[in-house]
Amino acid sequence: MSPGKKTQRLDKILGNLGYGSRAEIKKLVKQGRVTRNGAVVKDSGAQCDPFGDVIELDGERIVYREFVYLMLHKPTGVISATEDLRQQTVLDLLPAEFRVFDPFPVGRLDKDTEGLLLLTNDGQLAHDLLSPRKHVPKTYEAIVDGHVGDPEAERFKQGVELDDGYITLPAELDVLERNTLADGTLTSRIRLTISEGKFHQVKRMFEAVGSKVTYLKRISMGPLVLDEALPKGAFRELTEAELAALKAYKK
Repeated sequence: MSPGKKTQRLDKILGNLGYGSRAEIKKLVKQGRVTRNGAVVKDSGAQCDPFGDVIELDGERIVYREFVYLMLHKPTGVISATEDLRQQTVLDLLPAEFRVFDPFPVGRLDKDTEGLLLLTNDGQLAHDLLSPRKHVPKTYEAIVDGHVGDPEAERFKQGVELDDGYITLPAELDVLERNTLADGTLTSRIRLTISEGKFHQVKRMFEAVGSKVTYLKRISMGPLVLDEALPKGAFRELTEAELAALKAYKK
């Protein structure tokens, strides 16, 4: 809704919330199922204040909102896109009541990467979080080949040169555990925090120090931390505290 304009057509308000097409909403109104401030609405094109008027459908209050903010626990095998003719996208994991808001992923996770993904239709917030000037930290947990330790952590702290010559910003590497598999393969479980988002950056950083990522999961983005109670493929709306922290975040 444009600044200064307080009212919208009723059918537009209901349509934006996913209650049907303009024709379907016109039918609901004709059936007397929609009220505004206690009075039956007779014209689906009637001007209403979506935030000030009490609009009800079949006696249930319609709660209008402009933006949605969703935390998704992205599973592997799903791409971070709004649509794709061949592959399942993160939007395919949402029910219609949220897809109607046209949310999009803030940033992206590779198809074989899982973890925290923010979905919203708030373009300004997305811009603030993705702006290269903001250097919003993103933390990942990964399993990598070999036993990594202090030498790799020091190189990441200084910045490593990727395959295209780009030198990364300083990153923080913590080794959580080292394992030797039954076949003698050495692996390390690590946590890495980076403050930029180059293409395949985490994987390329480990390639630069002679290792390979075999599992990757994002656990945080700025102040937003993945809710581990969310199963893979599930989502929930952000809490008021989480949203406030994101909007207030300054780096």
